[in-house]
Amino acid sequence: MNKGLFISFEGGEGSGKTTQINRLAEKLTSRKYNVITTREPGGTPEAEKIRDLLVQRTGGNWNPMAECLLLYAARAMHIEQVIWPALEKGKIVISDRFFDSTFAYQGYGREFPLEYIKALNDLVIGNFKPDITFILDLSPDKGLARSTRRLAAENLNVRQTEDRFENLDLDFHARLRQGFLEIAQKEPSRCQVIDAAQDVDAIATKIEELVMRKLK
Repeated sequence: MNKGLFISFEGGEGSGKTTQINRLAEKLTSRKYNVITTREPGGTPEAEKIRDLLVQRTGGNWNPMAECLLLYAARAMHIEQVIWPALEKGKIVISDRFFDSTFAYQGYGREFPLEYIKALNDLVIGNFKPDITFILDLSPDKGLARSTRRLAAENLNVRQTEDRFENLDLDFHARLRQGFLEIAQKEPSRCQVIDAAQDVDAIATKIEELVMRKLK
């Protein structure tokens, strides 16, 4: 099915995903590749409604199981309506978050059993996964300091009330970071950990090099 290339970007709050997604999309487009960018939760009208429930500070007080169910409902629509059709047409799909975020946020961060998330993941999407995943790694204190300036939110034109997870305590964000790093250790052939404290241009250059290598 996958004739194109599926790239996901992961990381904690304020890690600079949006900036790097935009830079990569621009570079690939300039090289005449057909690129679409999308996000999770979101990407379809149905999934965007679920996004409001999950990330808005007034969206509700969901427990981790409910969050997982909502996320995979949104993901099912996103894959079926956006990601798979684009890949079948040979496009490069760049997604701001995918299933790794569910394992990191709800599993490691919110301490919901990882085996339950895996079972749900297997049920909804089976063996499908990104071809390459960039995990932008940054210490929680630096990331939260960046995030309070709403850098990523401004680039995506997202309402500034999308801070439900950002407002959780520092222990949550420390577990979240550790979760992403453990995910990368388990799948080194797919996951590339990038030091997000580096210069923005240096990060963009490294990411572009890795993607072009994958395309070749």
